[in-house]
Amino acid sequence: MKTSIATVSISGELPEKLNAISAAGFDGIEIFEQDFITFDGRPKDVGQMVRDQGLEITLFQPFRDFEGLPEPYRSKAFDRAERKFDIMQELGADLILMCSSCHPASLGGIDRAADDFRELGDRAAKRNVRLGYEALCWGKHVNDHRDAWEIVRRTEHPNVGLILDSFHTLGRKIDTETIRSIPGDRIFFIQLADAPAINMDLLYWSRHFRNMPGEGDLDVKSFMKAVAATGYNGPISLEIFNDQFRGGSSKLVAADGYRSLIALMDDVKREQPTSLTKVPQLPKRIQPKGVSFVEFASQGEDVVNLENLMKTMGFVKNGDHRNKQVSLWQQGDIRIVINQEMSGHAAEQWNLSGTTVCDLGISVNSSKDAITRASNLGAKKFSQPLGPGELTIPAIKGLSGSVMRFIDKEDSIDRVWETEFGVEADHIGAGLKGVDHIAQTMSYDEMLSWSLFYTSLFEMKKSPMIDIFDPDGLVRSQAVEDPLGLFRVTLNGADSHRTLAGSFLAETSGASMQHIALATTDIFSSLKHMFELGFEALPISENYYEDLIARFDLPKEFVDKMQKHNVLFDRDEGGDFLQCYSQMLAGGVFFEVVQREKGYSGFGGPNAPFRISAQKRLVRKKMI
Repeated sequence: MKTSIATVSISGELPEKLNAISAAGFDGIEIFEQDFITFDGRPKDVGQMVRDQGLEITLFQPFRDFEGLPEPYRSKAFDRAERKFDIMQELGADLILMCSSCHPASLGGIDRAADDFRELGDRAAKRNVRLGYEALCWGKHVNDHRDAWEIVRRTEHPNVGLILDSFHTLGRKIDTETIRSIPGDRIFFIQLADAPAINMDLLYWSRHFRNMPGEGDLDVKSFMKAVAATGYNGPISLEIFNDQFRGGSSKLVAADGYRSLIALMDDVKREQPTSLTKVPQLPKRIQPKGVSFVEFASQGEDVVNLENLMKTMGFVKNGDHRNKQVSLWQQGDIRIVINQEMSGHAAEQWNLSGTTVCDLGISVNSSKDAITRASNLGAKKFSQPLGPGELTIPAIKGLSGSVMRFIDKEDSIDRVWETEFGVEADHIGAGLKGVDHIAQTMSYDEMLSWSLFYTSLFEMKKSPMIDIFDPDGLVRSQAVEDPLGLFRVTLNGADSHRTLAGSFLAETSGASMQHIALATTDIFSSLKHMFELGFEALPISENYYEDLIARFDLPKEFVDKMQKHNVLFDRDEGGDFLQCYSQMLAGGVFFEVVQREKGYSGFGGPNAPFRISAQKRLVRKKMI
C-alpha cells in the first residue's frame, strides 16, 4: 500500500509542504495544479524536488470540464489536455485526475462521455499517461460513482480508469456496497476524506469542511472496506480541503493525515480481507485501564502550595524517590507525583509553564503493544537517562511537550512504586477513589489532532463537540472515553486569550492539563473530611442554587446541602452528577471532586459557565 496526500491538504509553500509530507512518512503526493503553478521553477525541477524528498507524484490534479462538450469547446478541451500531458511528462507523473464536468455548455449522455474519454485515452497512451475519471458529487451530469464507472466501462480503454473519493460517495449518501462490483484493476486511484455532519451545499461543504478519516462523521471505514473487496492495490491518498488546516502547522496536519490513514487501514484489515499490501501489522487499539499517576513539575513556593492542597484533600505523602527530588502522594487508587528536579524533562516543563502536569501514566495490559501501536501511528517516543535501580517505562510525547507513560503488570512496570519509592500501605484519606477524568486545554486548531490521537491509539470513542460559554468568549469541548469509562479525557479548545481556558494557555505557554477530576462514591462525606483538613472549595453564587430548584425537581434540603458545600448538580437520562471544585493553584491548575451515578454519561458541561464565572470572580477578588 502506498500512502499519499494531496498538497492542497496542508499549508505553506510547496517546498515546506513536501518536507512535512516526507517527514510524516508518506510515500507520495497528489500535486495540486495551483501548488505547481505558484512555484517558481520548471516542472522538471518540481519533479526532482519531490524525488529528493523520497516521494513520488502519485497523481496530477485536477483537470476540469472535459467530457460532453460541443464544438468549439471540445477541441479546446483536447488541446488543454495535451498541454497538461506535456507538463506531466516533465514532472514525472503518469496519472491525471479528470473531474466530471460542471461546464454550463456540457451535454449529458454516457456514450458521448465514453467516446470523449476513448479518444483522449488513445492520445494519453502515446504519452504513457493514464486518465482517472472522478464523479464530483455536484457534477452537472455525472455526480455518482456508478455513472462514472459506467462511462469508464464503456470506454474499454486500458488508459482510462476510475478514481473514487470517499467524500463524493458518502456526502451524497450513496451505498458503498455498490463499489464492490467494480473490478479493482479498473480503479486507478483512491482519495479519502471525512467531514462533520453538516447540512449544507455539497460544494461548499467539500471545499471548506473536509477532515482526516476518523475526525468527522462519515463512514469512511465502510467505504474503504468496499474498495478493499474489489482487489484494488494502488495508492490510498488524502484529499482534504479545510480552512483550518490551510492556516495550521503543515507538519502537524501531515502527521495527523498519516496517523489517520494507518489507523483506518488497520481497522479495514481486521474486518475485511484485502489485497492492499504493506498495511502495517499493528497491535489492536489499546484498552486503557485508567490513570496510573499524574506527575507535576513544580519548584519553590509552588511546591508548598501544591502539597498543602494535597493534604487538605486527604492525600498523604507515601514515599520519596530513591534517586531524585520526587515525592509520591496517594489516596485510594490516585497517585499524584510532585517532581522538583532542577534538570531533565520536568525541569524543562517547569521553566516553560510553571507548576504544570509534565507526565501522565496510563495503565494498560501491555506497554509493549501500546508503544508499538503509538510509534507506528507517528507518535514520538520519549526517554531519558535512568538512575540506579530505576525501571524503564515506555513513553511517548503528549500534548504541549508533556509525556505519556504506559504502566503494565506484564513487565512488572506497575512495581515502580515499590521499586523506586518504597511505598507503604494504601491510604483511604477522604474517600477519593480514582481519577474520573482529566481536562486538557489546547488551541481550537489542535482539537481535531488530539481527538484523533486518542481514538486511533486507544479503544476510545468521541462525543459530539459542545460549546462552553465563558463570559469573555467561547470554548469548544469534546470528550473521548473508553467503553468501560476507565479513562476519560475532555479536550477544551480556546480561540480567545480572554477566556479562562485561553488565559491558562497564555500564562503557562500552553500547559497540557488544566484540571483533574477525582471520583468519590459519597461527595458530602469526602468534602466533610476535606473541610476538616482545611480544604477551600470554589465559592458558587447563591443565584445558582435558586435556579437549580427551578430547573430540577430537587428537595430544598438537598439543594441547601449542596449550597453549603459549594456542590454543583447535573442530570441526564442515565443518572445524577455532583461536582465540587478546588480553588486554582498558581498557573491556573485546579482539582474537581465528582460523584457520578453509573448511568450518567456527561461531565457536568451545563455547569461550566457557572464554574468559570466563579473562578474569574475569585481571581478578581484576590487581585484587589
